[in-house]
Amino acid sequence: MTTVVEWHQPPAPLVKTLNVVLRRVLPSPLGRGVREFMLLAFAGRRTGRAYRVPVTAHRDAEGLYALTPAGWRANFRGGADVSVTYAGRTTPMRGLLVEDEAAVARTYLTRITELGLRRAGREIGLRFPAGRLPTLDEVAELARREHFGVVRLSGQT
Repeated sequence: MTTVVEWHQPPAPLVKTLNVVLRRVLPSPLGRGVREFMLLAFAGRRTGRAYRVPVTAHRDAEGLYALTPAGWRANFRGGADVSVTYAGRTTPMRGLLVEDEAAVARTYLTRITELGLRRAGREIGLRFPAGRLPTLDEVAELARREHFGVVRLSGQT
């Protein structure tokens, strides 16, 4: 049986190199022209460790958000302050981890549909071996299995 959608992480050396470059470019004047990525700067919930994480920027009617299976997303459980550098501008915001599995799956599927399979593969890190748009149930299963999360960003309160 062919998998319809699967998580595809780029090679670690490529991710590491891209992250180093983005951490330098996004806050610089060159970052004004970069709208595909944003830099999240926040403190660890328990350790207080400083994080500076470049992520793909996604936007909808509610505002900016990040899609990620990375463990750092747990720092936004219940809400946390975050400094967001996007399009060359740094803004204090509030990040909130969306934990409702159905809402996470709907957000991913909506974004996949908006981007199309090819761009969704690049911007979200997915593969579509069956060559078709996945169903909501198929995305929900992948989100559960890979621990996908959505971090919503809003004006700081």
